[in-house]
Amino acid sequence: MGKEDAAKIMSHLREAEVEELTAEIMRLGQVEGDVADVVLEEFHDMATGHRYVGQGGLDFARDLLEASLGRERAGEIVGRLNTVFMDVPFGFLGQADPRQLLSFLQDEHPQTIALVLAHMTATQASQILGGLAPELQADVAHRIAVMDRTSPEIIRKVEATLERKMSSVLQPSDLSAVGGLEPLVEIINRTDRATERLILEGLAGRNPELAEEIRSKMFMFEDIVSLDDRSIQLVLRQVETNDLATALKGVREEVRQKVMKNLSERAAENLADEIEMLGPVRLRTVEESQAKIVQAIRTLEESGQITIRRGDDDEFVG
Repeated sequence: MGKEDAAKIMSHLREAEVEELTAEIMRLGQVEGDVADVVLEEFHDMATGHRYVGQGGLDFARDLLEASLGRERAGEIVGRLNTVFMDVPFGFLGQADPRQLLSFLQDEHPQTIALVLAHMTATQASQILGGLAPELQADVAHRIAVMDRTSPEIIRKVEATLERKMSSVLQPSDLSAVGGLEPLVEIINRTDRATERLILEGLAGRNPELAEEIRSKMFMFEDIVSLDDRSIQLVLRQVETNDLATALKGVREEVRQKVMKNLSERAAENLADEIEMLGPVRLRTVEESQAKIVQAIRTLEESGQITIRRGDDDEFVG
């Protein structure tokens, strides 16, 4: 697909995923053209099938695929998709109504709820978390954050129990390392502001250090590219030039350009010179400067001067 397009895709992956993918690319070596064609065709089929499933379940996907590819080819693709969904823990919940899930989960033990939410998409999990009682929200959020590894056997038992309880409300055709800070941050980022505040306040009462760590991860420095120009200009007025120069060391060119375009020509030139004069900088120092700017962004949000909109599009506007 070319270096430029591949780089754009890799920029959206986590660091561990990038490392794993890079290692696999190195192991591949040269790939014959006919093999690449087969892989691309299968990827296209699977991607198309996943999109249709997201719009209306496996039955909907099957109907659309049959209309475009024929019954036999559609059957092959749906079969592979079904296998994918079944192999993922709690995959059968993917097409369930969040309101039904909430009614089944709200009376479960908080640890069970945390385990289930950690396996769901952030969007779906945020809907469930937002519907729980306030005191239960903080408890579940805390359990997701401190969860590390869970026995596959325990996961299978919880999954089997929940699937059995929900079998009456799930259509047969729709059946198909856990926890930690990252899944919880993604979930909270998709809740409304009131739910976010309740969760973080509850966590602060239980574990202040954990609550602060979660806060620091909820808006990463490189997310500044998603802010509009007016918001960035407000942020830049709140930070020291030295911190800004240090924070921009080693970031993607897209991030640097977003900042530079919101400075005057002379200020941008001075900043570029200061970045150059800094020379090598310790990663810890860079992260500390980035954290100061993230804190400035959160302070502006809390004061109402900028708004960080949360939802599926993760768009940030001033």
